[in-house]
Amino acid sequence: MKSDNITVLSPNENVKEAFRTEINDAVDLILGSIKDESAFSGINPYELREKIRQLSFLPEKGEGWEGVLPSLRETIIPNMLRTWSSSYMPHLHSPALIESIAAELIIAAFNSSMDSWDQGPAATEMEVRTISELATLFGYNDNADGVFTSGGSQSNISACIALRDKYLQKRGWDVKKNGLPEDFRKLRLYTSEISHFSFDKASHMMGLGYDAVVKLPVDGKQRIDIEKAREIIKQDYESGLHPFLIATTIGTTDFGSIDNVKALREIADSYGLYLHADAAYGSGAILSSYKERLGNLSLADSITIDFHKMFLLPISASALLVKDRGTLDAFQLHAAYLNREEDEEDGYINLVGKSMQTTRRFDALKVYIAFRTRGRDGYRAIMDKAIGNAEYFYSRIRDDEAFTAPIAPELSSVVFALKGGDDVNRKARRKLLAEGIVIGQTVFDDNVMLKFTLLNPALTKEHIDTLIKRLEQEIK
Repeated sequence: MKSDNITVLSPNENVKEAFRTEINDAVDLILGSIKDESAFSGINPYELREKIRQLSFLPEKGEGWEGVLPSLRETIIPNMLRTWSSSYMPHLHSPALIESIAAELIIAAFNSSMDSWDQGPAATEMEVRTISELATLFGYNDNADGVFTSGGSQSNISACIALRDKYLQKRGWDVKKNGLPEDFRKLRLYTSEISHFSFDKASHMMGLGYDAVVKLPVDGKQRIDIEKAREIIKQDYESGLHPFLIATTIGTTDFGSIDNVKALREIADSYGLYLHADAAYGSGAILSSYKERLGNLSLADSITIDFHKMFLLPISASALLVKDRGTLDAFQLHAAYLNREEDEEDGYINLVGKSMQTTRRFDALKVYIAFRTRGRDGYRAIMDKAIGNAEYFYSRIRDDEAFTAPIAPELSSVVFALKGGDDVNRKARRKLLAEGIVIGQTVFDDNVMLKFTLLNPALTKEHIDTLIKRLEQEIK
């Protein structure tokens, strides 16, 4: 049986052998590409674009697995980003734990779908169990619930929609049935001026528009300024607007800054708002020695968790937790062909009723395998290393005349700049990229800044010292 005639897994021994061969070939390609600590080949975008353009894409006659291998070996894999490299640190984009890569193979092979029980029996039950354990980890009680999503954006958007519906339901309005009320333009969502852009997307998708998102000013540590937030919300409430949600950020994208959950909960309670915690970045620190920095996240009505950031799992893996399981009723809808009520009455759980998505991957398996493999102590070591490396880097450059570093890190990100102006920093990042060293770039106080996001547990102080010396060369 030719490999190109084998389509899907089956009990046939030839099929099993073909599967084993292709998986082994893929492993060899990956391992063969790991030759040094560079994170990128350094190729410029025009050259890479032309190489990709020249590849055959949909030939009339299939070339088989063997025909695809050369293009993978010669063009694609050599120019992929190596997230496991100690030279990769620009974004909240982590390397993947080895066991979680094995989990991805299982997920892809069985291809379970998380919308109905009969499309993923063990997968469904495993997600339910995982959500229950996560709710306990973050301080919720048995009334909590949640669902896995594609990422932090979908978790945040889902929370905004569900809590908007719940707020209006308390006011006697059913959004699912009637759409938006006549005074919908008075609804207001509050978040940090440096929060994730998914809240603007959420407001657009909810039909409220960007103007419904009120950006609260931040203090010197890049956290929501509590006194100013209280005054802004008070003025909006007294002027007849309808504040319905505060979105607190537990780890901002650039600085990793952590908003004060307790103080924002008090403001929310004063005016009848819900509180959402976007902990896409910071949620991993719950397993670290620094977990007290997060505050009491159980005070929030919902929490966004991302496992493809500090938890070091492959993309995609996120979850939305809600304190009140009824919050997810916003997404409940029954279809005769999918999630029949009669099945649910007999114990068959159909998760589609909790999600914006219909088809979803069995991402909970990655969490289960990684948690069982590492345990609390293993994850604590990983998280502590990431946060400790950020503190070490900051301590090294804080008083170095070659650098400026405006904010001490709370998690694993450090924003800094070389002395010498914007052009120096732009050019430094591009030069390092061409050398296979990938660092981040952002803006702070209208100045171009560089950024290290130190998620890699293999990164050592020696690596950091070497990078500092390399950066210093750009101003000599």
